[in-house]
Amino acid sequence: MIADVHTSLGTDFYLLDELLTDEERGIRDRVRDFCDREVIPVMGEYWDKAEFPLDLFRKFAELDICGGSINGYGCPGMSKLAEGLLAVELARGDGSLNTAFGVHSGLAMGSIAILGSEEQKEKYLPSMAKMETLGCFALTEPDHGSDVVMLETFAMRDGDEYIINGKKKWIGGGTYSDIAIVWARDASDMEVKGFIVETDSEGYSAEVQTGKMAKRAVWQAEITFDNVRIPAENKLEKANSFKDTSKVLTATRYGVAWEGIGHAVASYEAAVQYAKDRKVFTRPLESYQLIQNRLANMLSEITHCQLMAHRLAALFEEGKMTGGMASIAKMSIAKKCKQVCSDARDILGGNGVLLEYLVAKHLADMEIVYTYEGTDIVQSLIVGREITGVQAMAPSRKG
Repeated sequence: MIADVHTSLGTDFYLLDELLTDEERGIRDRVRDFCDREVIPVMGEYWDKAEFPLDLFRKFAELDICGGSINGYGCPGMSKLAEGLLAVELARGDGSLNTAFGVHSGLAMGSIAILGSEEQKEKYLPSMAKMETLGCFALTEPDHGSDVVMLETFAMRDGDEYIINGKKKWIGGGTYSDIAIVWARDASDMEVKGFIVETDSEGYSAEVQTGKMAKRAVWQAEITFDNVRIPAENKLEKANSFKDTSKVLTATRYGVAWEGIGHAVASYEAAVQYAKDRKVFTRPLESYQLIQNRLANMLSEITHCQLMAHRLAALFEEGKMTGGMASIAKMSIAKKCKQVCSDARDILGGNGVLLEYLVAKHLADMEIVYTYEGTDIVQSLIVGREITGVQAMAPSRKG
Protein backbone atom coordinates (compact mmCIF):
# COMPACT_ATOMS: atom_id res chain seq x y z
CA MET A 1 0.00 0.00 0.00
CA ILE A 2 1.31 3.43 -0.91
CA ALA A 3 1.28 5.76 2.06
CA ASP A 4 -1.11 8.69 1.84
CA VAL A 5 1.19 11.48 2.93
CA HIS A 6 1.33 15.21 2.46
CA THR A 7 3.39 16.13 -0.57
CA SER A 8 5.48 18.67 1.36
CA LEU A 9 7.98 16.25 2.93
CA GLY A 10 10.89 18.66 2.96
CA THR A 11 14.23 17.03 2.30
CA ASP A 12 13.54 13.69 4.04
CA PHE A 13 11.47 12.36 1.17
CA TYR A 14 12.16 8.71 1.97
CA LEU A 15 11.46 9.13 5.69
CA LEU A 16 14.98 8.24 6.79
CA ASP A 17 14.27 9.99 10.08
CA GLU A 18 12.28 6.89 11.06
CA LEU A 19 15.49 4.84 10.99
CA LEU A 20 17.31 7.04 13.51
CA THR A 21 17.72 6.24 17.18
CA ASP A 22 16.52 8.75 19.73
CA GLU A 23 20.16 9.62 20.46
CA GLU A 24 20.96 10.24 16.78
CA ARG A 25 17.85 12.34 16.35
CA GLY A 26 18.70 14.30 19.49
CA ILE A 27 22.22 15.11 18.28
CA ARG A 28 20.91 16.23 14.91
CA ASP A 29 18.17 18.38 16.40
CA ARG A 30 20.51 19.94 18.96
CA VAL A 31 22.99 20.99 16.28
CA ARG A 32 20.24 22.12 13.89
CA ASP A 33 18.70 24.34 16.56
CA PHE A 34 22.08 25.83 17.43
CA CYS A 35 22.78 26.61 13.77
CA ASP A 36 19.34 28.15 13.25
CA ARG A 37 19.76 30.39 16.32
CA GLU A 38 23.47 31.17 16.47
CA VAL A 39 25.07 30.49 13.09
CA ILE A 40 22.83 31.25 10.12
CA PRO A 41 21.82 34.79 11.22
CA VAL A 42 25.44 36.02 11.44
CA MET A 43 27.66 33.95 9.15
CA GLY A 44 26.89 35.85 5.98
CA GLU A 45 28.59 38.91 7.45
CA TYR A 46 31.62 36.92 8.62
CA TRP A 47 31.83 35.24 5.21
CA ASP A 48 31.65 38.60 3.43
CA LYS A 49 34.42 40.08 5.58
CA ALA A 50 36.51 36.88 5.52
CA GLU A 51 36.60 36.86 9.32
CA PHE A 52 36.66 33.73 11.46
CA PRO A 53 34.28 33.87 14.48
CA LEU A 54 36.51 32.13 17.00
CA ASP A 55 34.23 32.86 19.97
CA LEU A 56 31.24 31.38 18.14
CA PHE A 57 33.33 28.38 17.12
CA ARG A 58 34.27 27.67 20.72
CA LYS A 59 30.56 27.53 21.59
CA PHE A 60 30.45 24.16 19.85
CA ALA A 61 31.89 22.79 23.09
CA GLU A 62 28.45 23.33 24.66
CA LEU A 63 26.92 20.87 22.19
CA ASP A 64 29.05 17.91 23.34
CA ILE A 65 29.97 16.93 19.78
CA CYS A 66 33.77 17.28 19.61
CA GLY A 67 35.42 13.97 18.92
CA GLY A 68 32.33 12.57 17.23
CA SER A 69 32.50 8.76 17.33
CA ILE A 70 35.65 8.60 19.49
CA ASN A 71 34.92 6.62 22.64
CA GLY A 72 36.31 7.74 25.99
CA TYR A 73 38.66 10.64 26.80
CA GLY A 74 35.68 12.96 27.29
CA CYS A 75 34.45 12.39 23.71
CA PRO A 76 30.77 11.71 22.96
CA GLY A 77 31.23 8.29 21.31
CA MET A 78 28.31 8.86 18.95
CA SER A 79 27.45 6.51 16.09
CA LYS A 80 28.96 6.98 12.63
CA LEU A 81 25.49 7.90 11.38
CA ALA A 82 25.15 10.62 14.03
CA GLU A 83 28.58 11.89 13.01
CA GLY A 84 27.34 12.19 9.43
CA LEU A 85 24.12 13.91 10.41
CA LEU A 86 26.19 16.33 12.45
CA ALA A 87 28.18 17.27 9.34
CA VAL A 88 24.96 17.84 7.40
CA GLU A 89 23.59 20.24 9.99
CA LEU A 90 26.84 22.17 10.42
CA ALA A 91 27.22 22.58 6.66
CA ARG A 92 23.57 23.58 6.34
CA GLY A 93 24.41 26.25 8.93
CA ASP A 94 27.71 27.36 7.41
CA GLY A 95 30.44 25.67 5.40
CA SER A 96 33.31 27.62 6.95
CA LEU A 97 32.42 26.62 10.51
CA ASN A 98 31.84 23.04 9.40
CA THR A 99 35.32 22.94 7.89
CA ALA A 100 36.88 24.40 11.04
CA PHE A 101 35.05 21.80 13.11
CA GLY A 102 36.01 18.97 10.77
CA VAL A 103 39.68 19.94 11.00
CA HIS A 104 39.64 20.06 14.80
CA SER A 105 37.30 17.19 15.61
CA GLY A 106 37.89 14.93 12.62
CA LEU A 107 41.43 15.41 11.35
CA ALA A 108 43.32 16.53 14.46
CA MET A 109 41.45 14.56 17.12
CA GLY A 110 40.97 11.68 14.70
CA SER A 111 44.72 11.44 14.05
CA ILE A 112 45.43 11.17 17.77
CA ALA A 113 42.58 8.70 18.34
CA ILE A 114 43.53 6.44 15.41
CA LEU A 115 47.32 6.70 15.51
CA GLY A 116 48.29 8.06 18.92
CA SER A 117 49.61 6.21 21.95
CA GLU A 118 47.48 5.82 25.05
CA GLU A 119 49.53 8.55 26.72
CA GLN A 120 48.97 10.91 23.78
CA LYS A 121 45.23 10.26 23.81
CA GLU A 122 44.98 10.93 27.53
CA LYS A 123 47.10 14.07 27.28
CA TYR A 124 45.33 15.79 24.39
CA LEU A 125 41.84 14.41 23.67
CA PRO A 126 40.00 15.49 26.85
CA SER A 127 40.96 19.16 26.48
CA MET A 128 40.29 19.00 22.72
CA ALA A 129 36.83 17.58 23.39
CA LYS A 130 36.14 20.65 25.53
CA MET A 131 37.73 22.88 22.85
CA GLU A 132 40.15 24.19 25.45
CA THR A 133 42.89 22.94 23.10
CA LEU A 134 42.30 23.47 19.37
CA GLY A 135 44.02 21.40 16.73
CA CYS A 136 44.86 21.59 13.03
CA PHE A 137 46.12 19.09 10.46
CA ALA A 138 49.24 20.03 8.47
CA LEU A 139 49.65 17.74 5.47
CA THR A 140 49.30 19.68 2.19
CA GLU A 141 52.36 21.50 0.86
CA PRO A 142 52.71 24.46 -1.52
CA ASP A 143 54.10 22.54 -4.51
CA HIS A 144 52.27 19.23 -4.27
CA GLY A 145 48.51 19.59 -3.69
CA SER A 146 46.91 16.21 -4.41
CA ASP A 147 50.33 14.54 -4.54
CA VAL A 148 50.48 14.64 -0.76
CA VAL A 149 52.79 11.67 -0.44
CA MET A 150 55.68 13.67 -2.00
CA LEU A 151 56.37 15.64 1.15
CA GLU A 152 59.32 17.99 1.40
CA THR A 153 58.82 18.72 5.09
CA PHE A 154 61.42 16.70 7.01
CA ALA A 155 61.79 15.56 10.60
CA MET A 156 65.28 14.68 11.83
CA ARG A 157 65.89 12.84 15.09
CA ASP A 158 68.33 14.63 17.39
CA GLY A 159 68.68 12.77 20.67
CA ASP A 160 65.42 13.07 22.61
CA GLU A 161 63.96 15.51 20.07
CA TYR A 162 62.90 15.82 16.46
CA ILE A 163 63.81 18.88 14.39
CA ILE A 164 61.18 19.77 11.77
CA ASN A 165 61.79 21.93 8.71
CA GLY A 166 59.47 22.66 5.80
CA LYS A 167 56.35 24.45 4.62
CA LYS A 168 52.64 23.67 4.54
CA LYS A 169 49.69 25.30 2.75
CA TRP A 170 45.89 25.29 3.02
CA ILE A 171 46.07 24.39 6.70
CA GLY A 172 42.71 25.21 8.28
CA GLY A 173 43.17 26.65 11.76
CA GLY A 174 46.93 26.92 11.40
CA THR A 175 46.96 30.44 12.83
CA TYR A 176 44.74 29.97 15.88
CA SER A 177 45.18 26.30 16.86
CA ASP A 178 47.18 25.24 19.90
CA ILE A 179 48.58 22.07 18.35
CA ALA A 180 49.24 20.94 14.80
CA ILE A 181 49.32 17.36 13.55
CA VAL A 182 52.27 17.67 11.20
CA TRP A 183 53.08 15.11 8.53
CA ALA A 184 56.75 15.00 7.62
CA ARG A 185 59.25 12.64 6.05
CA ASP A 186 61.54 11.03 8.62
CA ALA A 187 65.10 11.68 7.47
CA SER A 188 66.23 8.34 8.91
CA ASP A 189 64.07 6.09 6.70
CA MET A 190 62.23 8.55 4.37
CA GLU A 191 58.84 7.32 5.59
CA VAL A 192 55.96 9.76 6.16
CA LYS A 193 55.20 10.08 9.87
CA GLY A 194 52.97 12.19 12.07
CA PHE A 195 54.04 14.56 14.84
CA ILE A 196 52.21 16.63 17.43
CA VAL A 197 53.64 20.16 17.31
CA GLU A 198 52.61 22.84 19.77
CA THR A 199 52.11 26.00 17.77
CA ASP A 200 53.89 28.23 20.29
CA SER A 201 57.11 26.32 19.55
CA GLU A 202 60.04 28.44 18.43
CA GLY A 203 60.36 28.37 14.66
CA TYR A 204 56.65 27.80 13.97
CA SER A 205 55.08 30.64 11.99
CA ALA A 206 51.70 30.81 10.24
CA GLU A 207 50.10 33.39 7.99
CA VAL A 208 46.44 33.51 6.90
CA GLN A 209 45.89 32.97 3.18
CA THR A 210 43.83 35.73 1.62
CA GLY A 211 41.88 36.23 -1.60
CA LYS A 212 39.66 33.15 -1.30
CA MET A 213 36.32 33.20 -3.08
CA ALA A 214 34.82 30.35 -1.04
CA LYS A 215 34.86 29.14 2.57
CA ARG A 216 35.86 32.72 3.26
CA ALA A 217 35.10 32.65 6.99
CA VAL A 218 37.52 29.84 7.79
CA TRP A 219 41.19 30.75 7.92
CA GLN A 220 43.60 28.56 6.01
CA ALA A 221 47.26 29.18 6.67
CA GLU A 222 50.66 28.88 5.11
CA ILE A 223 52.94 27.48 7.77
CA THR A 224 56.71 27.53 7.96
CA PHE A 225 58.71 25.19 10.21
CA ASP A 226 62.18 26.59 10.80
CA ASN A 227 64.16 24.17 12.97
CA VAL A 228 61.12 23.49 15.17
CA ARG A 229 62.15 21.20 18.01
CA ILE A 230 59.64 18.85 19.60
CA PRO A 231 60.06 16.03 22.13
CA ALA A 232 60.55 12.62 20.50
CA GLU A 233 57.52 11.44 22.46
CA ASN A 234 55.38 13.78 20.32
CA LYS A 235 55.69 11.48 17.32
CA LEU A 236 52.34 9.75 16.82
CA GLU A 237 53.08 6.20 17.92
CA LYS A 238 51.25 4.40 15.09
CA ALA A 239 51.94 6.88 12.28
CA ASN A 240 54.86 5.24 10.50
CA SER A 241 53.99 5.43 6.80
CA PHE A 242 51.60 7.15 4.42
CA LYS A 243 49.32 4.12 4.70
CA ASP A 244 48.72 5.21 8.28
CA THR A 245 48.00 8.77 7.16
CA SER A 246 45.46 7.36 4.70
CA LYS A 247 43.50 5.78 7.56
CA VAL A 248 42.75 9.27 8.86
CA LEU A 249 42.01 10.67 5.39
CA THR A 250 39.56 7.85 4.60
CA ALA A 251 37.68 8.47 7.84
CA THR A 252 37.42 12.21 7.23
CA ARG A 253 36.47 11.75 3.55
CA TYR A 254 33.36 10.06 4.94
CA GLY A 255 32.43 13.29 6.73
CA VAL A 256 33.04 15.42 3.65
CA ALA A 257 30.50 13.35 1.71
CA TRP A 258 27.88 14.18 4.33
CA GLU A 259 28.90 17.84 4.25
CA GLY A 260 27.88 18.13 0.61
CA ILE A 261 24.36 17.06 1.56
CA GLY A 262 24.16 19.91 4.07
CA HIS A 263 24.96 22.53 1.44
CA ALA A 264 22.47 20.99 -0.99
CA VAL A 265 19.71 20.80 1.62
CA ALA A 266 20.17 24.45 2.58
CA SER A 267 20.10 25.53 -1.06
CA TYR A 268 17.08 23.39 -1.90
CA GLU A 269 15.15 24.68 1.12
CA ALA A 270 15.93 28.26 0.08
CA ALA A 271 14.79 27.54 -3.49
CA VAL A 272 11.50 25.98 -2.36
CA GLN A 273 10.73 28.91 -0.07
CA TYR A 274 11.65 31.43 -2.76
CA ALA A 275 9.44 29.64 -5.30
CA LYS A 276 6.53 29.92 -2.86
CA ASP A 277 7.09 33.60 -2.07
CA ARG A 278 8.16 35.02 -5.42
CA LYS A 279 5.61 36.04 -8.05
CA VAL A 280 6.58 36.19 -11.70
CA PHE A 281 4.12 37.49 -14.30
CA THR A 282 1.47 37.66 -11.53
CA ARG A 283 1.82 33.96 -10.62
CA PRO A 284 3.81 32.29 -7.84
CA LEU A 285 7.06 30.91 -9.18
CA GLU A 286 6.18 27.48 -7.77
CA SER A 287 3.20 27.20 -10.16
CA TYR A 288 5.39 26.96 -13.27
CA GLN A 289 6.09 23.52 -14.71
CA LEU A 290 9.78 24.14 -15.30
CA ILE A 291 10.30 25.20 -11.69
CA GLN A 292 8.51 22.13 -10.34
CA ASN A 293 10.55 19.94 -12.68
CA ARG A 294 13.78 21.45 -11.42
CA LEU A 295 12.77 21.16 -7.77
CA ALA A 296 11.81 17.52 -8.28
CA ASN A 297 15.18 16.74 -9.83
CA MET A 298 17.01 18.57 -7.04
CA LEU A 299 15.15 16.57 -4.41
CA SER A 300 15.85 13.37 -6.33
CA GLU A 301 19.58 14.06 -6.24
CA ILE A 302 19.50 14.90 -2.53
CA THR A 303 17.61 11.67 -1.81
CA HIS A 304 20.14 9.63 -3.80
CA CYS A 305 22.92 11.21 -1.76
CA GLN A 306 21.17 10.59 1.55
CA LEU A 307 20.63 6.91 0.75
CA MET A 308 24.26 6.44 -0.26
CA ALA A 309 25.50 8.23 2.86
CA HIS A 310 23.23 6.25 5.19
CA ARG A 311 24.45 2.97 3.72
CA LEU A 312 28.06 4.13 3.97
CA ALA A 313 27.49 4.96 7.64
CA ALA A 314 26.31 1.40 8.29
CA LEU A 315 29.35 -0.04 6.50
CA PHE A 316 31.67 2.23 8.48
CA GLU A 317 30.02 1.20 11.75
CA GLU A 318 30.49 -2.47 10.85
CA GLY A 319 34.15 -1.95 9.92
CA LYS A 320 33.48 -2.79 6.26
CA MET A 321 34.03 0.61 4.66
CA THR A 322 36.95 0.64 2.22
CA GLY A 323 38.85 3.64 0.91
CA GLY A 324 37.09 3.20 -2.42
CA MET A 325 33.68 3.21 -0.76
CA ALA A 326 34.46 6.50 0.97
CA SER A 327 35.86 7.94 -2.25
CA ILE A 328 32.94 6.98 -4.48
CA ALA A 329 30.57 8.58 -1.95
CA LYS A 330 32.60 11.79 -1.76
CA MET A 331 32.97 11.89 -5.56
CA SER A 332 29.33 11.22 -6.36
CA ILE A 333 27.75 13.28 -3.60
CA ALA A 334 29.96 16.32 -4.18
CA LYS A 335 29.12 16.31 -7.88
CA LYS A 336 25.38 15.98 -7.33
CA CYS A 337 25.21 18.51 -4.50
CA LYS A 338 27.24 21.06 -6.42
CA GLN A 339 24.63 20.86 -9.18
CA VAL A 340 21.77 21.18 -6.68
CA CYS A 341 23.30 24.39 -5.33
CA SER A 342 23.74 25.70 -8.86
CA ASP A 343 20.12 24.93 -9.74
CA ALA A 344 18.94 26.68 -6.58
CA ARG A 345 20.92 29.79 -7.46
CA ASP A 346 19.32 29.77 -10.91
CA ILE A 347 15.80 29.51 -9.47
CA LEU A 348 16.48 32.59 -7.36
CA GLY A 349 17.53 34.55 -10.45
CA GLY A 350 19.42 37.74 -9.67
CA ASN A 351 18.67 37.40 -5.98
CA GLY A 352 20.58 34.14 -6.02
CA VAL A 353 23.88 36.00 -5.90
CA LEU A 354 22.98 37.99 -2.78
CA LEU A 355 24.33 36.80 0.56
CA GLU A 356 21.02 37.47 2.31
CA TYR A 357 19.48 34.57 0.38
CA LEU A 358 22.32 32.21 1.45
CA VAL A 359 22.42 30.16 -1.75
CA ALA A 360 25.40 31.97 -3.30
CA LYS A 361 27.48 31.23 -0.20
CA HIS A 362 26.59 27.54 -0.28
CA LEU A 363 27.31 27.32 -4.02
CA ALA A 364 30.71 28.94 -3.60
CA ASP A 365 31.54 26.71 -0.61
CA MET A 366 30.54 23.61 -2.58
CA GLU A 367 33.39 24.39 -4.97
CA ILE A 368 35.73 23.71 -2.07
CA VAL A 369 33.87 20.56 -1.01
CA TYR A 370 34.24 19.34 -4.60
CA THR A 371 38.00 19.88 -4.35
CA TYR A 372 39.27 19.26 -0.83
CA GLU A 373 40.03 15.90 0.78
CA GLY A 374 40.91 14.80 -2.74
CA THR A 375 39.60 16.22 -6.02
CA ASP A 376 36.93 14.50 -8.10
CA ILE A 377 39.64 12.97 -10.31
CA VAL A 378 41.69 11.72 -7.36
CA GLN A 379 38.60 10.08 -5.85
CA SER A 380 37.86 8.35 -9.15
CA LEU A 381 41.40 6.98 -9.27
CA ILE A 382 41.10 5.58 -5.75
CA VAL A 383 37.91 3.82 -6.84
CA GLY A 384 39.55 2.75 -10.08
CA ARG A 385 42.41 1.18 -8.13
CA GLU A 386 39.92 -0.94 -6.18
CA ILE A 387 38.19 -1.94 -9.42
CA THR A 388 41.31 -2.90 -11.37
CA GLY A 389 44.04 -3.41 -8.80
CA VAL A 390 46.21 -1.05 -10.86
CA GLN A 391 47.66 2.21 -9.46
CA ALA A 392 46.97 4.98 -11.98
CA MET A 393 47.40 7.93 -9.62
CA ALA A 394 50.69 9.00 -11.25
CA PRO A 395 52.11 8.33 -14.74
CA SER A 396 54.44 5.38 -14.97
CA ARG A 397 58.16 6.12 -15.12
CA LYS A 398 60.04 5.33 -18.31
CA GLY A 399 63.33 3.54 -18.28
